Amino acid sequence: MKLGEQLVALRKENKLSQEQLAEKIGVTRQTISNWELGETSPNPEQLKLLSQIFHVSIDELLDNDQKTALVEKISNTERLAGIIIKILKVIGILLIVYIVLAVISFFLFNTISESTSNVQSLTATLECTLDGQNYTYLIESDQDDNIVGASGSEYISDLLEEENFIKGKMMVAYIEAYFEEHGGSCN
Repeated sequence: MKLGEQLVALRKENKLSQEQLAEKIGVTRQTISNWELGETSPNPEQLKLLSQIFHVSIDELLDNDQKTALVEKISNTERLAGIIIKILKVIGILLIVYIVLAVISFFLFNTISESTSNVQSLTATLECTLDGQNYTYLIESDQDDNIVGASGSEYISDLLEEENFIKGKMMVAYIEAYFEEHGGSCN
C-alpha cells in the first residue's frame, strides 16, 4: 500500500478529518490532501509526527516490508536449527552405537584371548645322534598331548603316517627307543 493510501486508511481508522490531522501536525488541510493523493510526501519530521499520532512505525507508514523479511529470517534460522539438531541426534546415536560395539568387541576379544591362552602347547625338542649324524626333531602337542605339529627329517613324517601317532609323549618315546635300538642316542 502506498503512503497516501496508508494515510487515508489510518486517518479514517482513527476517526480524524483531514483538518484535524493537519492541526496535529501543523500543516494545512491541502497538504494532507496532497499527501493522500500521492502528489507530495511528508518530510522526516512530519513522518515522525504521523508515526506517533497513528501509533505505527515509520516503516509501516512507508510500507517498508521489514517485518516480513525479519519473520522470514527467523523462520530460516529455526529451520536450520532443526536440521542441525537432527544431524546432532544422528551423530549422537552413531557415537553410542560405536561405543557399544567397541565395548562388546573388547569383551569378546578378551574372552577369546583368555580361552586361546588356556590352550597350552607343549613342545618337545629331541637332539638325536646316529652313526655320527645329528638329527633334530620338534614335536608340538596340545594340553591333552595330541600332536599339533611335528618337524624334523623325512623319517618323522613317515612315522606319523605309518604308526598313526596322535599323542606327543608316545611319539617322543618311540623316537628315543628307535635311536637306542640302532646304537644312537637322544637328548
